[in-house]
Amino acid sequence: MGDVYVIVATDMNRKIYSGETPIITEEQRLEVIQSIKNVKEARLGRSDNDTLKTVEEINPDIILLGPDQKYNLEMLKRKLRKRGLRNILVKRLDTYFEKYALHSSSLIKKKIFEQYKN
Repeated sequence: MGDVYVIVATDMNRKIYSGETPIITEEQRLEVIQSIKNVKEARLGRSDNDTLKTVEEINPDIILLGPDQKYNLEMLKRKLRKRGLRNILVKRLDTYFEKYALHSSSLIKKKIFEQYKN
């Protein structure tokens, strides 16, 4: 495996794209990702939301998107080419890491709600 860089979504973007304010703050999510052994660098998304600027700074070989990220792959590839970033492979994960039943914050919130609704 090569160097792994992670861009952690800001609280503002999480709210915009999911419609909900995140329960875990961006600072905490960033710290958790930074503590992962194979992550060379983790950064918080840009306040101007120019994700491609961050991609230019890192200049990765691969961009790997999660299954719930809202990026349109073809549009992302076009935007990368437009910025001269033609050799970046863009892929989307097909599934979540499902080793555990509560593998996403949405599932955790749902479980808490169901357990305490009465």
